[in-house]
Amino acid sequence: MTAHIFEKAHQRGASLPYAGAVTATEAFELLQTDSRIYLVDVRTDAERDWVGQVIINPIQLHVDQWNLYPSRVNPDFLTELARIAGTDTVILFLCRSGVRSRAAAQLATEHGYTACYDILAGFEGDKDENGHRKTVSGWCFDGLPWRGA
Repeated sequence: MTAHIFEKAHQRGASLPYAGAVTATEAFELLQTDSRIYLVDVRTDAERDWVGQVIINPIQLHVDQWNLYPSRVNPDFLTELARIAGTDTVILFLCRSGVRSRAAAQLATEHGYTACYDILAGFEGDKDENGHRKTVSGWCFDGLPWRGA
């Protein structure tokens, strides 16, 4: 049922240093159909609290921070990831716009995780012509479930 999503993800990821990339809508479908797939939101606690967070039913949200305020990589990221996911777990990484999630997917892959996927455009997506997010692409723009601050 979801094989077509993974096929597209692998095609998009042919030149990436991790398994592939999915759209937010594809990620939502995967999460709704297979409880063994994990969503790892790598945004900061402040971003989730002040900007919003994904709502998934049933709850399948596993949270790890990639960055610690103000802007340093969480030195415990891989340790925290190992607590929630095995190296063969399918992991969908999410951030604000798709930059940190790509870095997290790459680092996890470099450390033996075999099924890491970036969620393209992230939670808020790209900026529009006025510099605003959530209006062009991403989880919120696609109308997927989320709650604001």
